[in-house]
Amino acid sequence: MSIAPSAARQDVARPSTRPSARPRRRKTAGWGATPWLFLLIPLAFLVTFTYVPVANMFWYSVTDWDGLALEKGFVGADNFVSIFTRPEYFRVFAVSLYYLVGAGAQLILALYFATLLSFNTRFKNFFKGVIFFPYLLNGVAIGLMFLYFFRPGGTLDSTLAIFGLQDPPLWLGDPSIVNISLAATSVWRYMGLNFVLFLGAIQSVPSEQYEAADLDGASSWQKFRFIILPSIRRILGLTMILAVSGALSAFEMPYIMTGGANGSTTFVIQTVDTAFRFANVGLASAMAIVLLVIVLLITAVQRKFFPDEKATVE
Repeated sequence: MSIAPSAARQDVARPSTRPSARPRRRKTAGWGATPWLFLLIPLAFLVTFTYVPVANMFWYSVTDWDGLALEKGFVGADNFVSIFTRPEYFRVFAVSLYYLVGAGAQLILALYFATLLSFNTRFKNFFKGVIFFPYLLNGVAIGLMFLYFFRPGGTLDSTLAIFGLQDPPLWLGDPSIVNISLAATSVWRYMGLNFVLFLGAIQSVPSEQYEAADLDGASSWQKFRFIILPSIRRILGLTMILAVSGALSAFEMPYIMTGGANGSTTFVIQTVDTAFRFANVGLASAMAIVLLVIVLLITAVQRKFFPDEKATVE
């Protein structure tokens, strides 16, 4: 009777020789292609409506196609030579300088209001809506509204007359100030977009950083310089790209308000007129490629001065 307990102890002490139970792997054959099936239609639209037209534009840029003829004569780099040698095609870039200055003013104003309204300010929700509201309006409606605003005897002239200015200039008829008026209109319309981007970036900064700055006795300028600016670095770089590319490709406001008259023709308006008014699609395609290359170069410069944080750490 004493053998059974010892045998039992031996059985208990003996290690188990059974293989450990492992979870069965589910068969995933064919599942690797599932994400591509979901991306198939979007990629098809992207290739059809973006990459194929861009490739066609590169081909048109080395031809003399008028947009109607079936045959396209190959001219090589003659279209690009015309852009940089004929002043009527290249000097319109000077008009973009007004929009570049307006883009800088737009970023400064948007950043100022975003910083101001990110903290405790009376009626801040009301002012947020007022600043962002112009961006929600249709561009054609804004163009027609400011067309009446700047017209002789219009809203602006009537307002200035109240303050004693009886002989105001022709805001859209004087070549020396027409681009200033158009650039100011663009600033009013697009400032709301940059304002919202800055506002979201500033409000994502942890409040503990401001509290620590208050304990150290930091001023408002020091908080802005050492807390806000480093925190919104990437958003600031993005808005700079959007502002500069928008200034170079300005079209909507000047085309609606002046049609490019009185020295307000931008590079994009010149491109559209070249293609559809003067029936030279080949030259217009070359102008579009030049604009594309300039925007890409500006983007590369921006990435140089505003690198990605992850890339900087690596």
